[in-house]
Amino acid sequence: MGKIPSLSEAQALLEQYNKEPFHLQHAKIVSGVMGYFAKEYDPDRTEFWEVVGLLHDLDFEAYPQQHCLKEQEIMKELGYDETLIHAVASHGWGLTVDIKPELFLEKVLYATDELTGLIGAVAIMRPSKSVQDLELKSVKKKFKNERFAAGCSREVIQKGAELLGWELDELIERTILAMRTIEGC
Repeated sequence: MGKIPSLSEAQALLEQYNKEPFHLQHAKIVSGVMGYFAKEYDPDRTEFWEVVGLLHDLDFEAYPQQHCLKEQEIMKELGYDETLIHAVASHGWGLTVDIKPELFLEKVLYATDELTGLIGAVAIMRPSKSVQDLELKSVKKKFKNERFAAGCSREVIQKGAELLGWELDELIERTILAMRTIEGC
């Protein structure tokens, strides 16, 4: 059994490899979304879910060509637990790694990572610049427009919903609700 870092340790590690405010904000949002779902499905391990969300793109800024590979190396060198390493890397399934999301928390990460980006992009187009008044129909409209937030893979979002056994609308709606609980969203 390896080490599981605290949220503050995970934040410090994240900041060691990421300097761009966008990447740091994305990590914070995904961590918050993971915490939101953990409170419902796995409340005793909420902080673990948040750490997974915070570290999921640990290597993205410094090693974009080795995304989900380099972060495994970094975490292994630090003696981090294999469950954490697997969970973090599994969000790159079918894109950069062959590590399939198996655990429920891995499926949530896989499904919501790209979706938080899309929802955030829709929110900043609104007068409020916030998810607080964002509705499902607005996100669905932009979801259908492949050119809008083109970097957010609709295929991954759809596949994530399927992994969870949820309808796409349910995934989007619940992720909006999760993002409303995060300061600054």
